[in-house]
Amino acid sequence: MKHVTIIVPDGQVNMGTAATIIGTIEIFTEADSYWRKMGNPANCSIHTAGVSEKVSFSKGMMTFQPELNISDIKKTDLILVPPSGIRSDNDIQKGNRTIISWIKKQYKLGAEVASMCSGIFMLAASGILDGKTCSAHWAHAETFRNSFPGINLNDGKLITAESGIYTNGGAYSFLNLVILLIEEYYDKQTAIYCTKMFQIEIDRYTQSSFAIFSGQKKHDDDVILKAQTYIEKNYRNKITIEFLSNKFSVGRRNFDRRFIKATGITPLDYLQRVKIESAKKSLENTRKTVNEVMYEVGYSDIKAFREVFNRVTGLSPLAYKSKYNKGS
Repeated sequence: MKHVTIIVPDGQVNMGTAATIIGTIEIFTEADSYWRKMGNPANCSIHTAGVSEKVSFSKGMMTFQPELNISDIKKTDLILVPPSGIRSDNDIQKGNRTIISWIKKQYKLGAEVASMCSGIFMLAASGILDGKTCSAHWAHAETFRNSFPGINLNDGKLITAESGIYTNGGAYSFLNLVILLIEEYYDKQTAIYCTKMFQIEIDRYTQSSFAIFSGQKKHDDDVILKAQTYIEKNYRNKITIEFLSNKFSVGRRNFDRRFIKATGITPLDYLQRVKIESAKKSLENTRKTVNEVMYEVGYSDIKAFREVFNRVTGLSPLAYKSKYNKGS
């Protein structure tokens, strides 16, 4: 019998925390019920655990009472860390520091750990992600990279799995992670049953198409900030990186270096992402053709436009329009 522990953070919680905990319990319970109906013995024992007797959500709208105190759990097989309001190591309250230490100890004892959405911050604070790759909600990417530079964040990927640690993207994509864990802890047939029962799409591998690009501007390089502003106002025109470096009187190599240091990406990638973000909005909200949108954002080569669009969003321009523009 596998012991599954769902963490109830000690405060610093939100409605997403509650939704994730409830949804995970419901799917795991259904999986175990199906598993037993197929003639197998019960496979997982699922428990909520924390450090406080009660934790209130959303101004008292909802209250959780963890079944167990983490101090009573000497060993567990799988720990699930839901979203929380934690965004850096500095704002972790005492109760959650106790939980983080317990997670680190259990991981060393052989437990697997899975974080959901912003639960990645709690997992990162434990130190067990150092040097590894993880995923998180695209909206938290900038904050996460600033808080934990020693961790490789792949915010385009929906789920990562490395060394017994699972992470996933944002919000309700936790459902895809739970289905993966059901397959790991039961079997593929049980996972497929759960996708049908809860109507969860399983053919999702990235969260790129959901991302909304807004360049990182929380830095102290005024020249690069001016370059970002120039790109965002003039992206429809033909802009080269050589032109930008000359315009702001910075050598090309130095300009690239400073841009990457300030924003986390190259100036060319920044320009492309600004163009693609504008293209996405046109594809979502207008009846313009892909070619019209391409010219509107400053591309003249349809092949190049499609390649960049697909790289950034994970979809072709036409597939994106079909998915998000229901009026087309």
